[in-house]
Amino acid sequence: MAMVGEMWSHLGSTMATLMLVYTVFKQFFPHQLQVSFEKYFNRIVRYAYPYVEITFDEFTGERMKRSEAYSRIKSYLSDKSTASAKRLKADVVKGSQSVILSMDYNEEITEEFQGVKLWWSANRIPSKTPRIAIYPVDDEKKSYKLTVHKRHIELITQSYISHVMKEGKEIETRNRKRKLYSNNPSQNWDGYRSNKWSNVLFEHPATFDTLAMDAKLKEEIKNDLNKFSKGKDYYARIGKAWKRGYLLYGPPGTGKSSMIAAMANLLDYDVYDLELTAVKENTELRRLLLDTSSKSIIVIEDIDCSIDLTGQRGKKTEKDGNEDEPSDPVTERVKKEEKKKSKVTLSGLLNCIDGLWSSCGSERIIVFTTNYVEKLDPALIRRGRMDKHIELSYCCFDAFKVFAKNYLEVDSHSLFGEIESLLGETNMTPADVAENLMPKSDYDDVETCLKRLVEALKDTKEEAKKKVEDEARLMAEKEEEEKQRQKPEKEEKEESGKDVKEIKEKGVAKVDEDPR
Repeated sequence: MAMVGEMWSHLGSTMATLMLVYTVFKQFFPHQLQVSFEKYFNRIVRYAYPYVEITFDEFTGERMKRSEAYSRIKSYLSDKSTASAKRLKADVVKGSQSVILSMDYNEEITEEFQGVKLWWSANRIPSKTPRIAIYPVDDEKKSYKLTVHKRHIELITQSYISHVMKEGKEIETRNRKRKLYSNNPSQNWDGYRSNKWSNVLFEHPATFDTLAMDAKLKEEIKNDLNKFSKGKDYYARIGKAWKRGYLLYGPPGTGKSSMIAAMANLLDYDVYDLELTAVKENTELRRLLLDTSSKSIIVIEDIDCSIDLTGQRGKKTEKDGNEDEPSDPVTERVKKEEKKKSKVTLSGLLNCIDGLWSSCGSERIIVFTTNYVEKLDPALIRRGRMDKHIELSYCCFDAFKVFAKNYLEVDSHSLFGEIESLLGETNMTPADVAENLMPKSDYDDVETCLKRLVEALKDTKEEAKKKVEDEARLMAEKEEEEKQRQKPEKEEKEESGKDVKEIKEKGVAKVDEDPR
């Protein structure tokens, strides 16, 4: 026991002597000599120290953009930390009730990979100039440090780090919440924590099971989407960017937005709702699209109304304009003013979605929606850009059966036959069918809702019939007016012809009577 005490006494004396020498060295020796000494001292330590340390900083390159490697390591270590770390941090994801645990700063965990022991630690270097501020100080640094024996460095760099990145990505994908993004105006892109996109949690409940549409078309779309999501190697082999375009077109209320939500829920993709009227020029559009993530759906809704992308829309005549549904003049004026602000061109949009810039990312789906497909420039929707054209039309009987199952929980009813017949003779949108099937009070039973739909279909049929009759009557009246207008002209021409004939005849007669 006395020997142990003596040993600790000598150790304490040695440490005190070293501290005194170090203090004198720092105070009285020139800075250049100190730097040289530390350099050679570190070389000696490295020679004697058998371990290699690899640091992964939170921010690399662009200061306010988190390193992808750091994020994946954090996800990877979150599972390991709960088992071996003694000090943990708890984070709550916005909009979620779950708590994510990770190891606290200056904590260390041990792992074994293919028989090799290694250590992970989370480090933070606080600011050198603490101050009270709204935002965290810029010089605070966070990092993860991996320590391993130097004889295993080849295994770590060639296999283990790739393993961590892959596992971390899978954990991120498994735990992440889908998000709905919308683009911010470019004047808000600069500043602390400013982003080109703002987001909320995407919690739309639509799925292909609840989507009311033709069953055969629904299955075709699902197969196409699943094939695309597994096509990484295929797209690389044929030399095409891993992206696919969908054009959804049809009358208003036919389920285009619900289709997009069902696509996102099927593939577990984020959704980027791109508002073109908020984009000032082609350069901004390119920067926005470059800032989207993989596994995402980029949506431009009502593309025919967003901006003047086609010459056809610019040359639209007054007659063509009357064919659209009537709209509020104030709304139309606002839309025109927004279009004037945007200088995004058709060629700029095409270069972003299908040019060289489209390859700067992978596993993206681009969706255009429109109510009037005939207004779009053929170059915008050709195959290769919009690979699949999907017409979402009026409600069919297959779609009605889905609605009946979802809204009323019935698979058959005595009124189904009449409804099928009426749907075959009437154009009613799925939105209108759903509205009529939805119970309006606690007293509405299945039969009440179905009878309401039958009456609505009959009314729609009568309105359509009356509309056809009115159009035929108006056409007949126009033809009659045209005939009445042309009749005086015809009579005038006939009278004029008779006068000319009489003049000619009289002229001939006078010539014949000439005595000479």
